[in-house]
Amino acid sequence: MKRRINKVAVIGSGIMGSGIACHFANIGVEVLLLDIIPRELNDKEKKKGLSLEDKAVRNRIVNDSLQASLKSKPSPIYHQDFARRIKTGNLEDDISKVSEVDWIIEVVVERLDIKQQVFENLEKHRQEGTLITSNTSGIPIQQMSEGRSEDFQKHFCGTHFFNPPRYLRLFEIIPGPKTSEEVLQFLNEYGEKFLGKTSVVAKDTPAFIGNRVGIFSIMSLFHMVKDMDMTIEEVDKLTGPVIGRQKSATFRTVDVVGLDTLVHVANGLHKGVPNDEAHDLFALPDFIQTMMDNKWLGSKTGQGFYKKIKKDDGSSEIKSLDLNTLEYRDQKKANFGTLEQTKTIDKVEDRFEVLINGKDKAGEFYRKNFSALFAYASNRIPEITDEFYKIDDAMRAGFGWEHGPFQIWNALGVEKGIEMMKAEGYEPAAWVNEMLASGSKSFYTVKNGNTYYYDIPKKEQVKVPGQDAFIILDNIRESKEVFKNSGVVVEDLGDGILNVEFRSKMNSIGGDVLDGLNKAIDIAERDYQGLVVANNGKNFSVGANIGMIFMMAVEQEYEELNMAIKYFQDTMMRMRYSSIPTVAAPHAMTLGGGCELSLHADKVVAAAETYIGLVEFGVGVIPGGGGSKEMTVRASDTFQKDDVELNRLREHFLTIGMAKVSTSAYEAFDTNILQKGKDIVVVNPDRQLAIAKKHALLMAENGYTKPIHRTDIKVLGKQALGAFLVGTDQMFAGKYISEHDKKIANKLAYVMAGGDLSEASYVSEQYLLDLEREAFLSLTGERKTLERLQHMLQKGKPLRN
Repeated sequence: MKRRINKVAVIGSGIMGSGIACHFANIGVEVLLLDIIPRELNDKEKKKGLSLEDKAVRNRIVNDSLQASLKSKPSPIYHQDFARRIKTGNLEDDISKVSEVDWIIEVVVERLDIKQQVFENLEKHRQEGTLITSNTSGIPIQQMSEGRSEDFQKHFCGTHFFNPPRYLRLFEIIPGPKTSEEVLQFLNEYGEKFLGKTSVVAKDTPAFIGNRVGIFSIMSLFHMVKDMDMTIEEVDKLTGPVIGRQKSATFRTVDVVGLDTLVHVANGLHKGVPNDEAHDLFALPDFIQTMMDNKWLGSKTGQGFYKKIKKDDGSSEIKSLDLNTLEYRDQKKANFGTLEQTKTIDKVEDRFEVLINGKDKAGEFYRKNFSALFAYASNRIPEITDEFYKIDDAMRAGFGWEHGPFQIWNALGVEKGIEMMKAEGYEPAAWVNEMLASGSKSFYTVKNGNTYYYDIPKKEQVKVPGQDAFIILDNIRESKEVFKNSGVVVEDLGDGILNVEFRSKMNSIGGDVLDGLNKAIDIAERDYQGLVVANNGKNFSVGANIGMIFMMAVEQEYEELNMAIKYFQDTMMRMRYSSIPTVAAPHAMTLGGGCELSLHADKVVAAAETYIGLVEFGVGVIPGGGGSKEMTVRASDTFQKDDVELNRLREHFLTIGMAKVSTSAYEAFDTNILQKGKDIVVVNPDRQLAIAKKHALLMAENGYTKPIHRTDIKVLGKQALGAFLVGTDQMFAGKYISEHDKKIANKLAYVMAGGDLSEASYVSEQYLLDLEREAFLSLTGERKTLERLQHMLQKGKPLRN
């Protein structure tokens, strides 16, 4: 029988429980969120004359928790409307409703006795065959299910989400002693396909995979910084983006997560793994214990490793904790010669060799840090998992590392890594030496576009499972390359579909990218069936090359700038009017020109975490690559016979004028940047490119025909222009916008009104593009615009518009 999840019950509405409830609502599942009832009235309830029997009181805990979660930043939910999919209740009045759900997820306090009581109560109402799982972060699964029925134990396991559930993609599945294989297979697939997670089946060992290795890495570092007499600024400099990790690096991340959360897991490991070779590292260093005693827990208590203080003049500054004196001091800048050597190396994996060969404190730090990590990770097999690639998956998905331990080791070279480890006093696990003896010199290899890993029992390279649903550009780029220039690589995805992958800095759109797009369309129209624009970068594209625009404007090379903008517009129109279907696959930051490209594709297959918008107002111009035209077209397409057309146009005008950026792909439907019935959203970004390819192929096979150029766009002329100009006058008079902002808005108003036509008229796209380009060019000559452009360049943001 095919198992389907239409409704889930989440038991426990704390930060984690509400977050899990929201993420199921994100993917369209109906959620029942339950929690305990209060034992006494609060002051507000007393003033209202309520009693403990009133429903509002009995559901107060769950409702307050959910509302707090929905108001938190960043939001746990893709769109506030999705919260309607969550129904709340309490564990006394509504417990029987769990009989109606397909999956029960327990997320109550981390105490075995309380969890066992909850399970005993749930089993009285649960239907046989219903999945029931625990979100525990460390309590043994086998202990929680003791005493339960055979059917309960067969359908019970751990499902450990990482917080926040919307954003962190690790989904650990921990079987109990009697969990059925069908349940494990289903949850593994459901996590990947529906929840958008990286599913990892772990063994029932303390802290499972992610926290076992992740907490070791942090605790090892805590001990190391004291031994090496390092500052927290130095550590955060060395453990951030330079090695492919979050900007918050180590100490800032601990402040955000909460030191108490980290210490709770570390204490559990210190107690739970007495025979671990790194057992002593899980003991708290003195400075951590002092911070715990002082309740310096991070953001939640106002101070941790960093502390924000207000100065006498009302401004604020960040102080850093001195780990020797445990007093807060001014921040110290961290500089290392070794890091300077990596500035020209774009790929993180290519930096590791430079980093470990450093002759300064940074090089010493990396050698010690990586050696300890490699030894510990290799020794956890087969204790926590039989396959080492699952450790890499867990660290990338749960801790935001770009590369897991074995991937870093692989990048250095396995044998070279062993030499480094031995020099630092570490030995790899025996299976690593056996791997080398068997003839395998790498943990991973790539063959025919697929990643293979060394299977320890088989002593051979085996294909990593689950890849059939993915297209990994790193694996096919060289073997499937059709065209390449400095800005793009065009790859053959198979089945007659090409992909254009941006390879410029920050995936910005300049002349080389536009050349590549045009070349890709030429090739696809001649020899292929369709074209996808997608990449695996951190962001889809942060916009056009503002640095180029600034230089042309400063030099007053307006003829060249006019030609450059027209080339951008013409390329976007080729995306729309080519003879093959074009599909854009945006993800993460998709701003300015990146958004304009998406607007002109035949279809958008967006990652759920897509932050898309036309943000050109921020640098003093209007969208000049067809964005202003396109929002006018989309407004016109919403005009209806009985509708107030000006209001529709105003909504699209404000989308540009307020530089609105969606906080998820679903929000982009509200601004008509994504279009309902045409564009789709994919929750798992690993599947996005493969799905985009399928849609391009489907459009081609269904008989795609080149669209006819639009000449039926209704513009409102002076009626709209007059209304917009009055509005900008009022905004300026009220001091809501500057004089320069007013000028930009008026230029946009002129374009979207279709100029100063005396009455509503029907115009072509080219007519609007010409107005758009003229307005864009005139604004680049404004002093204020040049000042904004220069400011962005000086701040190191030369590419974002």
